[in-house]
Amino acid sequence: MNPLFIVLAQSVTGSVIIIVLLLLVAGVIGYLTAWFYAKSVYTPIIKTLEEEKAELNRQIVGLKDDISKLNGTVEKLNGTVEKLNNTVDRLNEKIGKLEEEIAVKKKEIENLKKTAKKN
Repeated sequence: MNPLFIVLAQSVTGSVIIIVLLLLVAGVIGYLTAWFYAKSVYTPIIKTLEEEKAELNRQIVGLKDDISKLNGTVEKLNGTVEKLNNTVDRLNEKIGKLEEEIAVKKKEIENLKKTAKKN
């Protein structure tokens, strides 16, 4: 192999081939170095972010449970409001009837007073 390397080193074409190969090797070494460095720097950050994401997902699940419970409470309260509105309507009807009875009784009292004054 030594004679082949020496022959290639003595020619221009051989020198170009060796330079290109050395540049490719240097590029691969640079790429691998950058990849390992980025991996060592960003792996802890990624793990931390994944833990935070898992915690946030647990909080979301808890909040969804709270929302469903609150929706149930709202439905119960809406039912109670409906019942109370119905009760108010019935009481308003009773009040109207009682006011009519009062008006009738007042007229009867006035009529009785008039008849009592005539006698």
